[in-house]
Amino acid sequence: MQIHFIAIGGSAMHNLAIALHKKGYRVSGSDDELFEPSKSRLDGYGLLPETVGWDPERITPDLDAVILGMHAKSDNPELIRARELGIRIFSYPEYLYEQSKNKTRIVIGGSHGKTTITAMILHALKHAGMDCDYMVGAQLDGFEVMVRLSHDAKIMVIEGDEYLTSPIDPRPKFHLYIPDIAVLSGIAWDHMNVFPTFDCYLDQFRKFIDLITPGGCLIFSEDDPELIRISRSIRKDIRVFPYTVPPHAITGGVTHLILGDQTFPLQIFGRHNLMNLSAALKVCTLLGLKEHEFFAAMTTFKGASKRLELISKNPSTAVYKDFAHAPSKVRATLAAVREQFPGRSVIACLELHTYSSLNREFLPHYAGTLDAADLAMVYFNPHALQLKRLPPITKEQIFEGFANSALQVFNDSGALQEMILSLPTGNSVFLLMSSGNYDGMDLQQLGKRLTSR
Repeated sequence: MQIHFIAIGGSAMHNLAIALHKKGYRVSGSDDELFEPSKSRLDGYGLLPETVGWDPERITPDLDAVILGMHAKSDNPELIRARELGIRIFSYPEYLYEQSKNKTRIVIGGSHGKTTITAMILHALKHAGMDCDYMVGAQLDGFEVMVRLSHDAKIMVIEGDEYLTSPIDPRPKFHLYIPDIAVLSGIAWDHMNVFPTFDCYLDQFRKFIDLITPGGCLIFSEDDPELIRISRSIRKDIRVFPYTVPPHAITGGVTHLILGDQTFPLQIFGRHNLMNLSAALKVCTLLGLKEHEFFAAMTTFKGASKRLELISKNPSTAVYKDFAHAPSKVRATLAAVREQFPGRSVIACLELHTYSSLNREFLPHYAGTLDAADLAMVYFNPHALQLKRLPPITKEQIFEGFANSALQVFNDSGALQEMILSLPTGNSVFLLMSSGNYDGMDLQQLGKRLTSR
């Protein structure tokens, strides 16, 4: 098979390209911009385009398929050429389904926790020696790539994002995977630029459930009121498995799972992570693992990248970074830190980076989300609003949206870093939340400076 990727440099796209190359396919690609780490990773496999930019001459009749990334536009010259030649055009999720349509598909959806649940499942299956293909939205310890596609694996575990499929296909990605086993972690309105109302957003999850294969399974959080309501009206042939927080105890700053008279110490913490673990447990037991096998595997699970990831620590100070950006994620992450370190001062900083978080109409959804912090800070870059073609927002609007009069708001990353470094560090936890990078702030170096005093 010969496959060409339009916009090969994307995080998901370059991993799929590598996966197909490792499967034995001939892979080519193009992009108008290539950044690290995808640039070096593509180069390491001999897949880096020789030149940057689009060239319709790359699209030849001998191609079996073209895979179109979200970064490309609908008027892309290579896409136009592929259509003229009648070559099959796939979106990223369409091609994942194409590769897995004869396998048992486990699809993890929901507004939060998808990456962590997927990572937990993969970690447990690997620990048990169970072969599987997968797609996960973060780089995981012990896994070379974020996508694996093989000839022999009987199952495929897929992180199911509700964002749009491609420039020419407005369907949510997770609608294309047709799960045999579906997981929904919870529903909290996100992607306001795509789903303008909560009802519109909610409808995408109803459709996802309707796409479960006949006789398939739905695993869902029974702590989520929207999922409880939806579960009452799903098809009768779908088997339903609700989950909640498993029995556990926190001793000496470590969370332990409890199974009968056995305890299993974890390297992760927080109620939301215990919920994620419970969802992963349901999947793995359906696939044949025993509870104690799964719990034993979880003792060595360190978490997915940027999900309450420890940057640096000393006996009295810890610095974490987290991908939290939506209101529900911010609230849950901060609550987890507060619960795990009850005697410490918590300094929380949130970067507003997504379309929703930078939308002045969405800001009131953040009301109270940072109240559990002893010191709360919010950062945003006015230039990001210009790039996203959003109306300007003011510091006053952020104060009002978060409903927190003690909030400190910054729009200069240098000033933010100075502020953080000026704070006392004894008996404290620093929590840096963002789906971006604080406009290039070196968080690793910042963490080291905070814990080296």
